[in-house]
Amino acid sequence: MRVLIITFGCQEGALQWLQDTSCPYDMLLDTDRRLYQAFGLGTSVAKVWNLDVMFYYGELKASLFQLPKPYEGIKDDPLQLGGDFGLDESGTVIYLHPGKSPTDRPSVLDIIKVFQQKAC
Repeated sequence: MRVLIITFGCQEGALQWLQDTSCPYDMLLDTDRRLYQAFGLGTSVAKVWNLDVMFYYGELKASLFQLPKPYEGIKDDPLQLGGDFGLDESGTVIYLHPGKSPTDRPSVLDIIKVFQQKAC
């Protein structure tokens, strides 16, 4: 299995994020958001700033968790929704989870289980 991170951001921001997070995975840029569109990932004020998300971020702040700051000079789109997807060796989608909000993410264990089941 190979893990890739796909971002719509610019190369400078992607490189900075990889450095700041010490992320060990390869990252691909989708600056025109073709993959985002193909997987049905839109943008939404209502979904990104709903009460559940505000509560989530409030809890993080209350616990003194340091939220990441935007990179200076890097254009971003905080309204872009993300998702988690898995493809097999032939390019067939075997896992599809378009996020309904920024906090709507499956656990890593759930994703691994899907890949293990497909490998059998």
